Amino acid sequence: MPDIDEQGRPEPPLAEGELATLVGYLEYHRATLAWKTAGLDAAGLKATVGVSSMTLGGMLKHLAYVEDFWFARFLHDREGQPLWGTVDWKADPDWDWHSAIGNTPEELRELWQDAVSRSRALLDEALADGGLDRLSTRAWGDGRKVNVRWILVHMIEEYARHNGHADLIRESVDGLTGE
Repeated sequence: MPDIDEQGRPEPPLAEGELATLVGYLEYHRATLAWKTAGLDAAGLKATVGVSSMTLGGMLKHLAYVEDFWFARFLHDREGQPLWGTVDWKADPDWDWHSAIGNTPEELRELWQDAVSRSRALLDEALADGGLDRLSTRAWGDGRKVNVRWILVHMIEEYARHNGHADLIRESVDGLTGE
């Protein structure tokens, strides 16, 4: 059972194996995003900082897409959330970010939480079928495949980067600060 910090986030393990450490950090960063977006209304989720068009609502939708892309589509070659198949990504490659303005806070949180739940189950399935070294079903254009370890590290990086953005946006909304 992980230690839970004052924001309700599970602390990554201090002295466990590679898998527990990687998953621990991914769960920590997922919980950080949940903390940074908690309690905000539509206006708070639409707020921007400076000249950036990035919003916390867009971040929730983008990370829901990223979860589905890496764990469902790339790792298992399965469809993720049906919503993604309806998007004309060529017309707007950043549709996930831009379209969030039309969603309610509840819709955005549910979309992201559903994607995270599916990703957890798909990760467990892959780990039972080869562990961290299990290769993705899909490959890059040049034929190379990534393993589960690579996907976990990439997801940690993705969340960590966007949680830094979330810090700035959330502070501009209501002054909430913290790591």
